[in-house]
Amino acid sequence: GCVGTGDRWNDVGARRAMEYFDIVAVCDVDKNNVEKAKSRVKEAQGRDADMYEDYRKVIERDDINAILCVTTDHWHTKVAIEAMKAGKDVYCEKPLTLTIEEGKMINKVQKETGRIFQVGTQQRSEMGLRFLKAIAMIRDGRIGDVHTVTCDIGQGPASPEIPLAPVPTGLNWDMWLGQAPVVEYRSLAKSGGGYPFSRCHYEFRWWYEYSGGKMTDWGAHHVDIATWACGLTGTGPQTVTPIMVEHPMAYKDGMPTRDDMYNVANKFDVQLKFENGITMNIVSDSANGNGILFEGTKGRFHVSRGAMKGKPVEDLETNPITDDQIAEVYGGKLPEGKYAHMYNFLDCIKTGKQPISDVHTHNRALANCHLANIAIRLDRELKWDPVAEQIIGDSQAQQMQGREQRKGYEIEA
Repeated sequence: GCVGTGDRWNDVGARRAMEYFDIVAVCDVDKNNVEKAKSRVKEAQGRDADMYEDYRKVIERDDINAILCVTTDHWHTKVAIEAMKAGKDVYCEKPLTLTIEEGKMINKVQKETGRIFQVGTQQRSEMGLRFLKAIAMIRDGRIGDVHTVTCDIGQGPASPEIPLAPVPTGLNWDMWLGQAPVVEYRSLAKSGGGYPFSRCHYEFRWWYEYSGGKMTDWGAHHVDIATWACGLTGTGPQTVTPIMVEHPMAYKDGMPTRDDMYNVANKFDVQLKFENGITMNIVSDSANGNGILFEGTKGRFHVSRGAMKGKPVEDLETNPITDDQIAEVYGGKLPEGKYAHMYNFLDCIKTGKQPISDVHTHNRALANCHLANIAIRLDRELKWDPVAEQIIGDSQAQQMQGREQRKGYEIEA
């Protein structure tokens, strides 16, 4: 069953899911989206899928074994937890959570239910295996001991003032808001076409009420790989320091002072320091562009979705990293096929193995992004206890580890 059938589902999720699964139900709070999804399933699989507005109707079906969750970020945790409790395995898009506390809740329920749970961080399985090769290079000592890693995840967009607008026909705006506060719908057409400026659909990413901006949207990819490569998936930083931040408006007590324009940070430079001496920088701009720069005592190299660059990469021509070394990073046979990440999910359902992007390591990496967002919203350094998974000595920041949820949409673990 597919919950959330908007742009991301149509662009990626549908192709991936229908490659390996029979889709029997599609669900979205936007009638336009769910009708398109039904047509797409019919075209690809030759039969109809049932349509729903309420995700609970999908989860309660006994003939559904797995849930593909491609909702907005602020709905991920509630859908995923209720699906696991109903005995379903889950594939959920990234970033998995809206807050640090949500990550703890998902981890708890996954442990209790034992369900297979794959997070959609496909850089762990696809992209020409470049990121797996990068980790293999680090493990093989090609740049010595890593001391600094920089994740360039790009700038967030800005918007003009977005006026109030009628809720589009077919959209259940109240249910779309879910746990978030009730606000009126806003929308403004862009002069060049494409998605309008709004709180909804693709543009939800640029509002802290529903997402974490570029910090979590792309941090879920690059910070995830950096955390894995540096052996930090079981721990967290000791300090998180905002070096530079630009928000599109003034902030007061960590909250935006306007509600009519995008409010996530446009530009940022945040430094995380770990007990083992590694410094992780999460930036919106760097000389190397989008990707990850690893620096060690013997050299450095850059990896992105399109290429690997640097002297250690050039040296691979005469001293290559073997497939066996990459397979060791992956934890088994190298991924194959067009949509290897989705195949890994199916394989783990069949075998009971842990998926390559499990919730526990993902939530450790994503906590780094959430902490960075809290630090830049408050514009001050945070101290973090990676064992207790708790901010130290800052009650205001501690409150931002979770979020008040609207009555009727609370998440229960």
